[in-house]
Amino acid sequence: MPGVLPEGESVPTDGSLPSTALRAVGARGFGVYLHVPFCASRCGYCDFNTYTASELGGGANRDNYADTVLTELGLAARVLGDTPPPRVDTVFVGGGTPTLLPADDLARLLDGIDRTWGLAADAEVTTEANPESVTPESLKTLRAAGYTRISLGMQSAAPGVLAVLDRKHSAGRATAAAAEARDAGFDHVNLDLIYGTPGERAEDFAASLDQVVAAGVDHVSAYALIVEEGTRLAARMRRGELAYPSDDVAADRYLAAEAALDAAGFSWYEVSNWARTPDARCRHNLLYWTGGDWWGLGPGAHSHVGGVRWWNVRHPSAYAAKLAAGESPGQAREVLTVDEAHMEDVMLRLRLASGLPLAVLDPAGRAGAERARAAGLLAEADYAAGRAVLTLRGRLLADAVVRDLLP
Repeated sequence: MPGVLPEGESVPTDGSLPSTALRAVGARGFGVYLHVPFCASRCGYCDFNTYTASELGGGANRDNYADTVLTELGLAARVLGDTPPPRVDTVFVGGGTPTLLPADDLARLLDGIDRTWGLAADAEVTTEANPESVTPESLKTLRAAGYTRISLGMQSAAPGVLAVLDRKHSAGRATAAAAEARDAGFDHVNLDLIYGTPGERAEDFAASLDQVVAAGVDHVSAYALIVEEGTRLAARMRRGELAYPSDDVAADRYLAAEAALDAAGFSWYEVSNWARTPDARCRHNLLYWTGGDWWGLGPGAHSHVGGVRWWNVRHPSAYAAKLAAGESPGQAREVLTVDEAHMEDVMLRLRLASGLPLAVLDPAGRAGAERARAAGLLAEADYAAGRAVLTLRGRLLADAVVRDLLP
């Protein structure tokens, strides 16, 4: 996971949670996140908790990874014990490149979650994938196992942009993989784009959008390039080999995405996400954005249950060693205060097309919302109905609006 974590408090070796958290589990839905930390190669912009084969020592590796995660799942079942959650609404397998694991292992992990807590009859089950890591056969295996949604990392249709990002797939492979996923019977197919890469031209991004629309997918995610410290991309920019991303260019790309996707029948439901229909929205991410509970499995995975958030040790070897010793792999945890929970609620829900009830804001926040409305950053009709909903211009300035709504 990217970013700097708070220090937190230590996690009990048995992973036990406060009784207050157990009483509240699943009140806003319950999901499972499963982190697969393996990558065939490291993309130059990525600072996620991922490892290539050469970066791994002993412990967790692809061959025994499914068994290691199932051990953590058993610990999770013991922690929740007599207060199990409602049936699992969503499962999201992320990474890394989850589809570097054999499809049969991904099927076995999903079966383990179902046996532990039970999948809801309409559960959304997503896996991320790099386009070159799937085949028609592996996709059919995943679909037969119960996976309903796939998110493919396309990033761009321009070979030069892919080269700057150190992406290994060819420019056409992502849309071909999307077609294979549809043919395999996946209910929902997402393509991820990154915009604002140094050297990307407006016509490059327009071509990427054209290919996404032509691919017939029902969900698109588009994110501005973020340069994270410690990455190969950041080092190249410090050396002057590449220009730093431009905020003005990023804004132009976002407007281009909104125009192209809206014309093709997509609607935004979160600042960086568009779906053709309400059913195509990523329910697992909506669980995060609306304060639901989830258990995170795998090295570096984050969890949130009943107002308690914790995160696992990051390295796969340390993760495997903890579980082999019969201990929780949790590194640290924190109990959210009322103010912290409110801040996160405002930050996340304001990014949604459904917006934020004005009633949850304190007087200073209401004053900030009025300023945002007057500046054209919040929609007039929604504001009159008691909700703060970003306009298109407001989406470009979402972080600034959030700051004005918080104490």
